[in-house]
Amino acid sequence: MNTVAAGDLLAMLARIPDPRGRQGRRFGLSAMLATVVCGILTGARGYTAIAEWIHRQEVPVWHWLGYTRKPPCPNAFRDLLMALDSTALESVLREWAEILLGETVPPGETLPPELQAVAMDGKTLCSTLASHGRSVHLLSVLDQRTGFVLSQQEVDGKTNEHKGALQLLKTIVLKGRLVTGDAMFCQRDLCQQIVDDGGHYFFVVKDNQPSLKEAIAADFRPGFSPLHRTRAAAAAFSG
Repeated sequence: MNTVAAGDLLAMLARIPDPRGRQGRRFGLSAMLATVVCGILTGARGYTAIAEWIHRQEVPVWHWLGYTRKPPCPNAFRDLLMALDSTALESVLREWAEILLGETVPPGETLPPELQAVAMDGKTLCSTLASHGRSVHLLSVLDQRTGFVLSQQEVDGKTNEHKGALQLLKTIVLKGRLVTGDAMFCQRDLCQQIVDDGGHYFFVVKDNQPSLKEAIAADFRPGFSPLHRTRAAAAAFSG
């Protein structure tokens, strides 16, 4: 683990407002959130797994993360994350990921030899169906080389992934990046926004968009020449 990067993470997590009351702060906010991040990065997929990860670490690791006593139980992590401002946490983690990647192009500089590929896709979360409602559907942008989720947001039930992508891509730097996605994102306004923000795109066009697919295919066919037709007709007549 890179201690410099982890130290930056602890300082950045300290900027997030603590939703707990003063009497309920037995453990530092940065320490608990850093535990959540580290646990998830090592494969933990629940509150129990996160708590097990930190309890298996040596005492010096506890102190390094900021604990002054034995780390908390699973319910403490659950209660904190349920009360935490998720937008603030995502903003900090996005900024941290950008710092670690360090491959976006600053304004005024040229593109790198290889573009950084990022995948955009939407997934419906299991066990999130509310009464008389719909399951939570998240749209995410993933760095393909590292697996980092650079940004994500919930897709409102009154719209779709295309409209959500217009907002989501405004939250990350696109210069020096290639955005990939499925046929849902083959939309003129979205592609133009990516280009205007300095990025590139590579989207799949399928049979459910026949007009667009035919227009693209036509650009790769040999060009039609009236002169060629005239010469062919004259040859046939003289023959």
